[in-house]
Amino acid sequence: MFETNPEYEERVILVAVIQDKETVSRVDEYLDELQFLVETAGAKTFKRFTQRLDHPDTKTFVGRGKLDEIKSYIEFAEINLVVFDDELTPTQIRNLEEELKCKILDRTALILDIFAQRAKTAQAKAQVDLAQMQYLLPRLKGLWTHLERQKGGIGMRGPGEKEIETDRRVAKDRIALLKKELEILDKQDQTRRKNRGELIRVALVGYTNVGKSTIMNLLSKSEVLAENKLFATLDTTVRKVVIDNVPFLLSDTVGFIRKLPHHLVESFKSTLVETKESDIILHVVDASHVQFQEQIAVVQQTLIELSVVNVPVLMVFNKMDSYRHLHFDPYLPQSVKDNLEEEFKKSMRNQFQCPCVFISATEKEALDEFRNTLVLLVQDGYHKRYPYKTHFY
Repeated sequence: MFETNPEYEERVILVAVIQDKETVSRVDEYLDELQFLVETAGAKTFKRFTQRLDHPDTKTFVGRGKLDEIKSYIEFAEINLVVFDDELTPTQIRNLEEELKCKILDRTALILDIFAQRAKTAQAKAQVDLAQMQYLLPRLKGLWTHLERQKGGIGMRGPGEKEIETDRRVAKDRIALLKKELEILDKQDQTRRKNRGELIRVALVGYTNVGKSTIMNLLSKSEVLAENKLFATLDTTVRKVVIDNVPFLLSDTVGFIRKLPHHLVESFKSTLVETKESDIILHVVDASHVQFQEQIAVVQQTLIELSVVNVPVLMVFNKMDSYRHLHFDPYLPQSVKDNLEEEFKKSMRNQFQCPCVFISATEKEALDEFRNTLVLLVQDGYHKRYPYKTHFY
């Protein structure tokens, strides 16, 4: 979707509609995330446009006046890409391209593009290809807008319709082929999982860019890619970890995100099977993020969609160093800061009713408490699985 020519710069504007009871500040935060997605994809954001509407316009998403304003800015700033913070219908995409004379992407297409860039293994590539084909199938008509100039007349509609139908057939065949390919890869994964023995499985989950891979590296002493970009990890990484002579398997999976495209959730279910089959969930949270509560809710809802229920959870509130920097006045007495932090920790424990630890993975803060808490959960898992054994690891 995005150009690969390093000399070609994607000049982007972002567009969002403020609906119902949403506030301007909340939509700004959503656009912050969208801008981060744009930067992750390798483009540069120049301006944002928002409009309050009861619901998006069915033809052009935004109203006529806002569309003219966007069009004027596109011409002025030589913008070549407009990204919308919601999924657009095929009709909206077609109308917007005709009006704005530039490339139009919605949030779903942008996320799919990032996944396509970051997929490395055969399984991840097949999963992304499948999600992209399922997304494009109902939008193929929009790719043939040049044929719509052929109006009426005998023999005039046929060629266009045939090209569209041919593309649809090719897309459907490709989808069927990818599903078969993924079935084969899934069976290979099942065999690998069976060969891992009876070790307790621990899965790292969380919103994207909360520090899961950094924690994976700390616990397993491995070198999993960890960078300040969204979806740095696509492929599930599994490592054997031993803490205080207690072994377990630790897996790091793709991060979740608000409005994660349905096609991606479906196609990545095979990768996320590590989470489904886990004995313990390490739910990593960016404690410093303004909307961390909403991010927690997104992860919890995605886990429900994956049928991950009744699994012991350890909440890992990461980036506590950033949390203090953002929330505490530097001139406050240390005793007041300590009291405020204790109140925050107490509030989180009461809210989630599960073990909680508060760490900074980059600063290696409170890691001993984290490891000790995790070991106790793993030991409890072994005791429940092997109640009649005295030595199970």
